[in-house]
Amino acid sequence: MDWQSESPKLWAFLESLHRGDILSGTVVAIERFGVFVALDDGPGHPTLPGVGFIVIPELSWRHIGAPTDVVHVGQRVSCEFLQFDTFNAEARLSLKALEPDPLQAFADRTAVGQELLGTVEKVLPFGISVDLGDGVFGLVPFREVHGRPAASPAEDFEVGEEIAVIVAEIERPTRRVFLSRPESAQRGVIVLPT
Repeated sequence: MDWQSESPKLWAFLESLHRGDILSGTVVAIERFGVFVALDDGPGHPTLPGVGFIVIPELSWRHIGAPTDVVHVGQRVSCEFLQFDTFNAEARLSLKALEPDPLQAFADRTAVGQELLGTVEKVLPFGISVDLGDGVFGLVPFREVHGRPAASPAEDFEVGEEIAVIVAEIERPTRRVFLSRPESAQRGVIVLPT
């Protein structure tokens, strides 16, 4: 469809938006692939439930099971404009862009080498995903990283188990946290407080 000629008012509205603009509206439909938002200042869309659209990863910094974990139909939202999707003639939006990034807060308060307690979220073929709280997850690889001890694939880890980990590296640009196991945990040594 040639949106520019078929819906000139809609096209003009979307062209007027700039990355970073804050737009408000109402959630009008929730699908498994994202959320449609009827924007307050925007025209209606001829074929979609709303002119605004939020893909699942832009709903929240945290891992979510379904979009309904974050929003519901009829809810008022404020979002940051990301881009003009010319194919669908819609405004791509981000709800999470207006919330503090928990990884940045974690990186600000956590030092490399610091020991933490975390909960095993998943045991993967290449390592263990550990929930460090506040929506931050780290990986304890089954290989050594930067000279720090790795988890042994032979160790039995169970989902939900609390384990001690050491922060090996925090990569802010890629939003990744690498962890290692304390050497005492590697050898099965239990260190008691004195």
